[in-house]
Amino acid sequence: MHLFQGSGVALITPFTQDGVDFPALGKLIDRQIAGHTDAIICCGTTGEPSTMTEAERAEVIRFTIERVNGRIPVIVSSGGNNTEVVIRHSVEAQQAGADGLLVVTPYYNKCTQNGLVAHYTAVADAVDIPIIVYNVPGRTGVNVQPQTLLKMSKHPNIRAIKEASGNIAQVTEMQRLCGDAVAIYSGEDGLILPIMALGGQGVISVLANVVPEQTHALTQAMLQGDLKTARELQFQYAPLADRLFCEVNPIPVKAACHALGLCENIVRMPLTPMEEANRQTLLEAMRACGLSV
Repeated sequence: MHLFQGSGVALITPFTQDGVDFPALGKLIDRQIAGHTDAIICCGTTGEPSTMTEAERAEVIRFTIERVNGRIPVIVSSGGNNTEVVIRHSVEAQQAGADGLLVVTPYYNKCTQNGLVAHYTAVADAVDIPIIVYNVPGRTGVNVQPQTLLKMSKHPNIRAIKEASGNIAQVTEMQRLCGDAVAIYSGEDGLILPIMALGGQGVISVLANVVPEQTHALTQAMLQGDLKTARELQFQYAPLADRLFCEVNPIPVKAACHALGLCENIVRMPLTPMEEANRQTLLEAMRACGLSV
């Protein structure tokens, strides 16, 4: 059984000048569920956990799980570059009621492929809920090789990978080697169709923060074998997906959600507000998709 199929949103965390904006967070969660999003990923990169306090992060996780109230899976991002801390965060997320974990590869200090197997095995041994490996070498400097994923998939709790390497040949080999043992989720909105065409089960999406229904519709079209509809949606929203990464994530998606009236346009340093020229091109892409901004 897959943790989810379709569109999982890497949800932003709305802030005020004083802390987390929980009323706005509640509305964002309800909007995603109303838009048929299939899972919520809490405190992932897009949610800015690296600049939250431990208390803020714990409260965001607790609030999200309670607000969702079992309607769709909540997957908590618990990764880091200290295995002991990752284990602690993973256990705490399970105790809070998380349905699964998103665990990024260790960054900065990095590790070998053997280190990846040891790290993920240690985390998986400590919990009883499914783990999604997060492979994003552009941020971490570490790439999960297909043979390494195959080794990790032997653990019953390592059930999926969020693939954001941008390497379609690598995704092909992962799917060929692992088959149904590992669910592959696209980690890039621009590659939803090709990754799902290879057998991927969906996407963990930044785009879904802005257009949840349409992102869900794209993944459903692929799951149903409706390539024509999926292709049309992928092409239609490709320019917007591209503009959401014209500056480092989540700067543009925060600006987009602010333009939709969903939250304040506040990111925490070292992130800074979107440059005005880039914001204007983002707004143009949103209007081209029929959004009123």
